Amino acid sequence: MGVLSTSPTAMDNCIEACLKCMRACEECTMACLFQEPDVQARATCIQTLNDCAEICALAGQYMSRSSTFSAQFCGVCANVCEQCATECEKFKDTHCQECAAICRQCAEACRKMAG
Repeated sequence: MGVLSTSPTAMDNCIEACLKCMRACEECTMACLFQEPDVQARATCIQTLNDCAEICALAGQYMSRSSTFSAQFCGVCANVCEQCATECEKFKDTHCQECAAICRQCAEACRKMAG
């Protein structure tokens, strides 16, 4: 399990997906805030991006320490990632579309861990 062993597990894959999603959401937030002219129209998307980045970080931390609450956090994370993807898909710029795809991948990995 983890970085201290040589064979990745489903949990390792989920942690990686969460970290990738967290990073994508942070990058997308910055792009929405500083590269797009319609920031007000993106307010809900930006808020959801922040929520998604935070829950992904937490889920990764809980899984990393094999917390008994990992599955519950992964379930919530999957839901937030799905909502974030839906919000990002409303905007046609590349960063939002790429972020949406990454969020959906994370949601899938988290659903497996929550199941």
